[in-house]
Amino acid sequence: MLPPRAYVFIGLNGIRILSIIALLLVFSSNIVTLSNDIKAVNRYMAAGKQIADGTLNSTLTSTEMNMDYILGSTVPNQPAGVFWAVLNRLFIIFQAVVLILSELGFPAKFFNRYFPILGKDFGLGALGLIQMLIGAAVLSHHVDTFTLVSAFFLFAIGCLNVFAGLIFRESAKVKRSITSWREQAKSAIPTHVGPVKIAPLASSVLSSPPSFVSNLYTGSSDASTQKPTSEKDSRFAGFGFGRQGEKQAALKGYLISKPVESLPRYMPKPSGGSL
Repeated sequence: MLPPRAYVFIGLNGIRILSIIALLLVFSSNIVTLSNDIKAVNRYMAAGKQIADGTLNSTLTSTEMNMDYILGSTVPNQPAGVFWAVLNRLFIIFQAVVLILSELGFPAKFFNRYFPILGKDFGLGALGLIQMLIGAAVLSHHVDTFTLVSAFFLFAIGCLNVFAGLIFRESAKVKRSITSWREQAKSAIPTHVGPVKIAPLASSVLSSPPSFVSNLYTGSSDASTQKPTSEKDSRFAGFGFGRQGEKQAALKGYLISKPVESLPRYMPKPSGGSL
């Protein structure tokens, strides 16, 4: 039977593996879509040139030239449509690469400084939202089956990451971190409470008690061992509860008397005949 944190660790890392797979599929499918779009644009430009030269007089081809989208592509048939379509695919590919590196946690310092929402101090909610935006951007166009399935899979994983982010908040990446798991496994004392690191006390701090404790409990007969370092220390140096303390109190006019033995008020008075 594994501890609960082991199941959380396995579950979060399972989601991370699925997220990396979905991002790789979207990365490769968008490269394929970009290649198909470029081929379709080249055919469109060649057909337009033939129509302009008068070498191609097909009515069907002329109708295809006036469609909203270039035939066989996701490129809109409008001014600068090719530029924006290609730029959109490049942005999606770049975002997929950045999210893959974020899931791998490399380089951690780069993300913590320049993209803090993808760093280790934030949860999985922002990551899931970006994945959902990428999936929606791909699904908003008519694409082939491979790209369609990849984008839908990424959108589903994004929803799962948002759900995990709402549950674990900013401690999600700490709970799934392999390095933090190893650090916690080395010692029985926990080193993390959520995202906060708990550093153990130094041995030197535990080995040497504070000065007021050593001054309070010095009941030894040898008073020469106490050497105050300043006038203030000499005034407030303690002599404990032993003979040295009684001697110093007597020199200052304080006498310690033994308290009179008495019975509590609720106790019955002893009778003379009860023996």
